[in-house]
Amino acid sequence: MRPVHLEIQTHRGKPCGVIRSTFREDGKVKHTSHGRIAGVPLNTLRLIQAAFRGDVLPKHHPEALRLLSSKEYGASHALLVLADEVGLTRAIYSRREPWVRDCLAMIVGRVIHAGSKLALSHLWKTTALWELCGTPGAVDVRTHCYAAMDRLLARQEAIQKHLAARHLHEGALVLYDITSSYFEGDYAESELVQFGYNRDGKRGHEQMVIGLLCSATGCPVGVEVFPGNTQDASTVPDKIAEVQRRYGIKELIFVGDRGMITQSVEGKLKGVEGLSTISALTHRQIVSLLERKVIEPDFFDEQSMAEVIDPDDVTRRYCLCRNPQSAQREGDTRTALLERTRNELTRIADSKRKAGDDKVGARVGRVLAKTKMGKFVIWQVQDGHLAWQFDENKIAAEKCFDGCYIICGTVPAERMSKQALVASYKSLSLVETAFRNLKTVQLEVRPVYHKTDDRIRAHVFLCVLAYYLQWHMNQRLAPLYAEDGKHAARQWTFKAVIDRLSAIRRQRVMIANTEFDQITEPDDEQQRLLDLLQVTL
Repeated sequence: MRPVHLEIQTHRGKPCGVIRSTFREDGKVKHTSHGRIAGVPLNTLRLIQAAFRGDVLPKHHPEALRLLSSKEYGASHALLVLADEVGLTRAIYSRREPWVRDCLAMIVGRVIHAGSKLALSHLWKTTALWELCGTPGAVDVRTHCYAAMDRLLARQEAIQKHLAARHLHEGALVLYDITSSYFEGDYAESELVQFGYNRDGKRGHEQMVIGLLCSATGCPVGVEVFPGNTQDASTVPDKIAEVQRRYGIKELIFVGDRGMITQSVEGKLKGVEGLSTISALTHRQIVSLLERKVIEPDFFDEQSMAEVIDPDDVTRRYCLCRNPQSAQREGDTRTALLERTRNELTRIADSKRKAGDDKVGARVGRVLAKTKMGKFVIWQVQDGHLAWQFDENKIAAEKCFDGCYIICGTVPAERMSKQALVASYKSLSLVETAFRNLKTVQLEVRPVYHKTDDRIRAHVFLCVLAYYLQWHMNQRLAPLYAEDGKHAARQWTFKAVIDRLSAIRRQRVMIANTEFDQITEPDDEQQRLLDLLQVTL
């Protein structure tokens, strides 16, 4: 059989290929046509022509296969498809205007890369994300990031209303918690950045306070940034009003962290129709119940949960619980702090250095402030000499309440059992998970490079929308995590999923003087991830 080749011709202005064999007969070159290829682009014909030749081209041959560029593709494509499917794209704005696509690039970029907006804008050479969002070539951080953030902030209320409509309903459980995030550097133009109680123990740093509103399953539906000196409880009444008035949820069960429902807050919430609350009592509130004889230490039991109705307010239910692991941990911590207090006070009492009563008292005060064990110490200073002892009765009384906590709720018993009421409070751990991802694990809300309050708010809102996308992604990946091993056998984390998807790349290929894009074929593991996410390449 004579060898065949493809001859490219033009027919009626369009390229076509003729499959031919060429031979010599009686000294003349003759051709036999075996078929035609039409209706395909010229580049495709050239590739087929090269395949017919079957030449093994040397590496530096002008028609040899070359990879001109390679960009991350899989993770960006998967997250953008997911954003469309879960309704995030439409929540941002009903029309896919350029600023909406820029916001999507920043949201998806936050999940995959974190880092600053400037750093993300420079990744256009490394990732296909910006091209997928409609920005080929260089990215201008002011136009594609900062201007888009301003538009996003203006839409925050409408976006959160849209998310609330999707994830909250009448009578819904609404989870609310507060965290802080500290700043480094000068923020003189900001009213948000203030000194306050830092929940991360970062003393000497100004901070902002972030309030996050989530559904019963931990899906974020709203966020607000407060000045750094804001107290947790002071934000509660307005947040409840926001859910009822702005989001249209007239009946809700508001779940707040320990101490959020203070006596002052209760006074402001009295008479609010459709509202029930669940929270945990502070130590001081528990002591108040003991003094009023509403509860007794014997009511706390590891095996069964006691429920007590407040005689002064029959709508308030107290569920008394005891956790043995917490009891052991609290006991060990107190023992260590008491031992540290003993050593420090003994050193002061045995000191041969002469000092006045005021100076000795100041030294004792610093020790007790550091260990927070002052309530267990009886002491006095006379003639520069310290005399002290532990109040063993108070220590013994404190031990009785190790691991004890009380969940307080105003949800009627016929609507929610005591077990469900306690479980509802424990679901606040889902908000803590959100904060952990926002602050350290994946999304890295800090450091904050923006100096004005509006940009700071927009940055935090963008990070929460990134967590919204991550939350939905984790819901679809739940079977993968459930099948995963434990400890050293554990393979899958969210970051590991992103890394595996990012290994799916878009290559710019040249062969036979023809350029085209080629997506790498996913392996079995990558295909499993795409199938779980319900994404096709």
